[in-house]
Amino acid sequence: MTDAASIASRQSRTSDRQRKLAALARSFGNRAVSVAATLLGLAALTFFIGHLLPLDPVIAVLGPNATHDAYVAMHKQLGLDQPLWKQFTVYLGHILQFDFGNALTTGRPVVTDIVRVFPATLELASVAIVIGTGIGIPAGVLSAMYRGSPLDHIVRFVGLLGYSTPHFWLGLMGLSLFYATLGWIGGPGRIDTMYELDLEPRTGFYLIDAALTGDWALFKDVFGHIVLPASILGFTALTYISRMTRSFMIEQLGQEYVVTARVKGLSWARTVWVHAFRNVAVQVVTVVALSYAFLLEGAVLTETVFAWPGFGRYLTNALLAGDMNAVVGCTILIGVIFIGINIVCDLLYRVFDPRTR
Repeated sequence: MTDAASIASRQSRTSDRQRKLAALARSFGNRAVSVAATLLGLAALTFFIGHLLPLDPVIAVLGPNATHDAYVAMHKQLGLDQPLWKQFTVYLGHILQFDFGNALTTGRPVVTDIVRVFPATLELASVAIVIGTGIGIPAGVLSAMYRGSPLDHIVRFVGLLGYSTPHFWLGLMGLSLFYATLGWIGGPGRIDTMYELDLEPRTGFYLIDAALTGDWALFKDVFGHIVLPASILGFTALTYISRMTRSFMIEQLGQEYVVTARVKGLSWARTVWVHAFRNVAVQVVTVVALSYAFLLEGAVLTETVFAWPGFGRYLTNALLAGDMNAVVGCTILIGVIFIGINIVCDLLYRVFDPRTR
């Protein structure tokens, strides 16, 4: 009987593992199909919108003074004489090979341009989200803790100010005050020209590269250039993160378990930060992740004001020039960013909330 029970127990455990593996495989397969369908839809959207825009890619390549023979030859070379379905098939084939063609504005492959400019935006957005998260989450929690207090009114007013104030205006005023008048920070760009030869680009992140050189003056110059645009973008993220965190916490602080914890003698701070905040951690992670994604693709005006050679400025120049190769490449990258961040959020849910495992 003992051997039979042991065999049955091992078979039961094996069956449980097989069911878990099958469930994991189904989940992975569903996620892969969902990601592929999303990217396919994004590719189709960019392709057909590109054909609906009143832009002639042949004129964009050859210029308005091209001869008729040159126009016809380029029209055929670009495959525009083929049926639309065939053009879309060729287009998908190039995308799967990470080939978006050459950018008309630079003459280089679009992938090369994106690899060159994206680290600047990634660095700027990363510093901004650290500022927005480091201030926004505590501000939102404290605002909910002391609801109706002067601190709560200040946090809500700052949030309203962040939503209503144009970011390009904040950038211009910041440059006028802190750079032109007080001289506390660096000017537009990522680094002064006098330090460009001293910085060896290793990672593409100037703060890290400057720190690796051990040159304090160089690091100070790089930090002086990034601090203002990152603070303005961080202020944007801060207002959203603090507002949403406050809303989540107010809902949790009205639950019965909070009253029970206080009756048992737990301090107000411990009840809020240990118990209530734990229950909103998943929601806060989602807000922070989406804020980071929007910073990566929405820093256009800030990069323009500060002459920041990043992804947003590159996309803006491509749109103004009618460079559809660059626009399509940037659009696909934005889609991949949002999909990737959503996947990371799902993984973080399992860390912060064991019920989702």
